[in-house]
Amino acid sequence: MTPAALPNDWPFKAQSSLVTAGRHRFWVADTGPKDAPTLLLLHGTGASLHSFRRTIPGLAQRYRTITPDLPGHGASATGFTGRLSLDAMAQDLWTLCDTLHIQPKAIIGHSAGAAIGLRMAELRPVPHIIGLNAALGEFDGAAAFLFPIIAKGLATLPFAATAITAFFGRPGTVERILTGTGSPLDPEGRAQYLRLVRDPDHVTGALGMMADWKLQPLLNRLPQTTTKVTLIASEGDRAVPAQVSIDAAKRIPGAQLHLLPKLGHLAHEETEDGLSALILDSLGQP
Repeated sequence: MTPAALPNDWPFKAQSSLVTAGRHRFWVADTGPKDAPTLLLLHGTGASLHSFRRTIPGLAQRYRTITPDLPGHGASATGFTGRLSLDAMAQDLWTLCDTLHIQPKAIIGHSAGAAIGLRMAELRPVPHIIGLNAALGEFDGAAAFLFPIIAKGLATLPFAATAITAFFGRPGTVERILTGTGSPLDPEGRAQYLRLVRDPDHVTGALGMMADWKLQPLLNRLPQTTTKVTLIASEGDRAVPAQVSIDAAKRIPGAQLHLLPKLGHLAHEETEDGLSALILDSLGQP
């Protein structure tokens, strides 16, 4: 998807621009005071920076917030499909930070974005990682073996993305998928995901990320984490159960855990303030 294809009311379109960094062209929203400490916000697989539409306004009152579409997602164009693994994205996001001349005070990651943030903190110092329904658990049993193979196969098949957009790019189907995460969302939120699902380039990027997703090495190193970590988990999350964060918090030295009742996987899109008050409280004073 090109930025021109985004509707004028797409979240933070006016505050976003294309930034060439390394092998990618990142679509990046830059909000808040330019002289304030910087937060890096990372969305999850299959989403885009739009998912922080309710979170950014609260954070941007105190911080400069840098929110990119991940490589291959939304309006970010990947220059090399082999750079969609956890390690590669962490490296390339540091290249983006260098290009923008920023050093994040904290990285706030949703779902897979939290895993990327933790990997970034292994590569260079980051004072604080905040995970929102962090995807810090592997699939069990046969799914652990079959899921990446299926995703890799779909990612390499000609016209697979087009077929997927035709099959899933229906309002009722997207609504059922979102409801299945525990977060049905409002009509505006559903429409934004529908637009993403209908874009073959976005679907190709999400498939490529899933195909190359190898999480176990990071999970094995969690007990060696030296960064401050806060995990925020929703008890109604049907995509990444709260138990995943509970288990991860036990393995990360000094990790703080907050459990949210009722909310689902997209808790930051359900709540009016996008969880910004809880995030700011976790961050303390800028």
